[in-house]
Amino acid sequence: MHIQDSHWSSASAIASGGTIGAAAGGNGRGPGDGSRTAPLRVDAQRNLEHVLRAAREVFGELGYGAPMEDVARRARVGVGTVYRRFPSKDVLVRRIAEEETSRLTDQARTALGQEDEPWSALSRFLRTSVASGAGRLLPPQILRVGVAEDETVADEARVPQQRSQSGTELRLVEQRPTPEDVVDDAGAAALLDVVGRLVDRARAAGELRPDVTVADVLLVIATAAPSLPDAAQQAAASARLLDILLEGLRSRPA
Repeated sequence: MHIQDSHWSSASAIASGGTIGAAAGGNGRGPGDGSRTAPLRVDAQRNLEHVLRAAREVFGELGYGAPMEDVARRARVGVGTVYRRFPSKDVLVRRIAEEETSRLTDQARTALGQEDEPWSALSRFLRTSVASGAGRLLPPQILRVGVAEDETVADEARVPQQRSQSGTELRLVEQRPTPEDVVDDAGAAALLDVVGRLVDRARAAGELRPDVTVADVLLVIATAAPSLPDAAQQAAASARLLDILLEGLRSRPA
């Protein structure tokens, strides 16, 4: 699992729009040009789908630091084709992150609406999300990992991503992150809200450790979805790891 920061440029709004040839150095026609909202040709639509599928795979395996050339190679298109639709990697990263954030939000809402028992709802959301692999593509800001210097944290209490070679320790911030603190994005705010409800219900029922936060739950989703070359091995490893992590989340009788 690789969680890497990426610059979330204002230009990334282009990712959800129509044709972006002008932004990529095309014919320079103004925003009123009808080609921006015209439907894509069949081959162009197919290429877009291939690029998005490849980007999910590549970023899921290598993190958001993976180069655009890797995405193009996986999609079996030229890198110029990628840049015609996404004029910078920031735009592509934002598109993928927003789609995966939306998918997680839908999964959380389904669990909240279909499970009466608080722990069943939370565990269903975690299992569904881990199985989908969406946690590998969460924006790093949503994970709300803070840096604590010169603070002693037992090695056993940290997941692998929290260990640092430099002596600087990574730890989870202990309060629920607010949407404003994470990223200026309605999709992220919606995810934090619905997962927060799952967490609050399980905590109020006494089934979730009182110190567990929304950030912890999202980190479990990101951590329990390793990228392994064999699909069956990956599914088995994810299920086993999630079982262990769920036991760590549950409250214990006093």
